[in-house]
Amino acid sequence: MTKVIGVRFRTAGKVYFFDPLKFDIKKGDHVIVETARGVEYGTVVGDIREVEDESVIQPLKPVLRVATPKDDEQEKANKAKEKDAFKICLEKIKKHNLEMKLIDAEYTFDNNKVLFYFTADGRIDFRELVKDLAAVFKTRIELRQIGVRDETKILGGIGICGRPLCCHTHLSEFVPVSIKMAKEQNLSLNPTKISGVCGRLMCCLKHEEETYEYLNKKLPNVGDNVTTDDGLRGEVHSVNVLRQLVKVIVETNDEKEIREYKVEQLRFKKRHRKDKQDDITAAELKELEKLEKQEGRSKLNDD
Repeated sequence: MTKVIGVRFRTAGKVYFFDPLKFDIKKGDHVIVETARGVEYGTVVGDIREVEDESVIQPLKPVLRVATPKDDEQEKANKAKEKDAFKICLEKIKKHNLEMKLIDAEYTFDNNKVLFYFTADGRIDFRELVKDLAAVFKTRIELRQIGVRDETKILGGIGICGRPLCCHTHLSEFVPVSIKMAKEQNLSLNPTKISGVCGRLMCCLKHEEETYEYLNKKLPNVGDNVTTDDGLRGEVHSVNVLRQLVKVIVETNDEKEIREYKVEQLRFKKRHRKDKQDDITAAELKELEKLEKQEGRSKLNDD
């Protein structure tokens, strides 16, 4: 077992492990650590704990120090400088007439490097832009092209649920999302209703996937023949997954009616659930396939 602390450098960013050494570090503290990008100022997301050796990438870098009031002031000053750097970079992009959208500017804690994040369609030749920026900032410059999901994670926003976006508040890493998850949850397959602000499939489709898979296994499919506990045979009209209720079309006294039963009151042959393709047009199907392809490319880029 290895003793570690988890440190995060951005809101809802990925958590990295560091060796706490002999420092008394608690959740919420700020620490100074050395990363591949240089010396960084990070926030501790949990108390010191032990993890399996396999979970740690060796060699485990140590915490340089717990942040001092002077370090806190420098971090605030860096944030202020980032706003100015953003404005200057925008002007330079306009000057060079580059087809790119600037998303964010970021200083490393020791001011050894300035990073600019941008989105663009295809590759951009920004060599002259880098020369201009280096002449202004007198330090190393890095321009990093990101995808639309990363753009949304950085900028934030409000989802169709009315709450702040998952990726900007608590989702530290993007998870693979598929149309199958929407089908499993009986959601509309209209692309506009299952796409997030970024235009990709909504990350929250993953949140309840396991619960729906477990509950769906207990239910019959719509159209299946079932036998009720009161001796009637009928056809499944609809199901309520969360309540585990099934509406069945039964025939009594030569008349058909719909009755609702708990799943425990029914006998039926269990089989794999059918994919829900109801009420989906050819245009929507094409759009869904496009979303899935984009999701696959996005996952490759994230990796």
